[in-house]
Amino acid sequence: MQILIAGASGFLGGRLVPHLRGAGHHVTQLVRRPARNPGELRWDPAGGLLDATALAGKDAVINLAGAGVGDRRWTAQYKRTLRTSRVDTTATLARAIAATGDEKPRVLLNSSAVGFYGDTGDRSVDEQSPPGEGFLADLCKVWEAATHPAEDAGTRVALLRTGFPLAKDGGLLKPLYLQFKLFAGGRMGSGRQYLPWMSLPDWLDAVTFTLDREIAGPVNLTGPAPVTNAEFSAALAKVLHRPNLLPVPGFALQAAVGEFGGEALASQRVLPGVLVREGFPFAHRTVEAALQQAVSATT
Repeated sequence: MQILIAGASGFLGGRLVPHLRGAGHHVTQLVRRPARNPGELRWDPAGGLLDATALAGKDAVINLAGAGVGDRRWTAQYKRTLRTSRVDTTATLARAIAATGDEKPRVLLNSSAVGFYGDTGDRSVDEQSPPGEGFLADLCKVWEAATHPAEDAGTRVALLRTGFPLAKDGGLLKPLYLQFKLFAGGRMGSGRQYLPWMSLPDWLDAVTFTLDREIAGPVNLTGPAPVTNAEFSAALAKVLHRPNLLPVPGFALQAAVGEFGGEALASQRVLPGVLVREGFPFAHRTVEAALQQAVSATT
């Protein structure tokens, strides 16, 4: 397939590009600086600028662009950055797809997040569940809505509601891995909140699985068995042969990182209903197996 990808330099995009190329696909990366090789194409999502002719003949577009949710304290300015970095990029891509005409891409895989569901407590949710409340839930709603021009033009749109793909050098696991290695690990808050993990190899395979099949609408990219934060911490301690003794109180987390701390303590018991229904072959069905894979991976 001829694939155009935005957000290729991020934690997940940097892994997805070689994964797709290894599967035999031709990948062109959208970049905001001047293009340096034939595998790159410049665009300006903040200005809404992407030449529709660049999409002609492409089979698929994958959009993973967006500023890191946990990278900085959530000031009013950074919350605007979180929104514009997602909504503007998505809207620019969707409008360009719609303007491409008969040669438009057949599919758009657009990143979203399990934050769509808000705090679900002990209640299990899947793709049929309604949106929740809070900043991340509101952000996900407008983010996903920005894909409508592409969908209205007849392109299949799949919304990748990603949980926490596990890799020791990125995402949720990176700081926790270091804490536990230094004998300073423990649960966050009460530990009763559910955490929707997924192994990184399963995440990569789930993206290509969604790409290859006629799957449209929201798709939860999470493992089949969400666990509580306390269970996750215990599993990580077991895999690393470290104690699990130093919990981080909820008030301390919120004092350290502000509003994001409250969202980080939300419980999200998210199930991958679409992947299960479509017969996706999970390689890592338990959190312990996913963590073992993550800590033993060389990259």
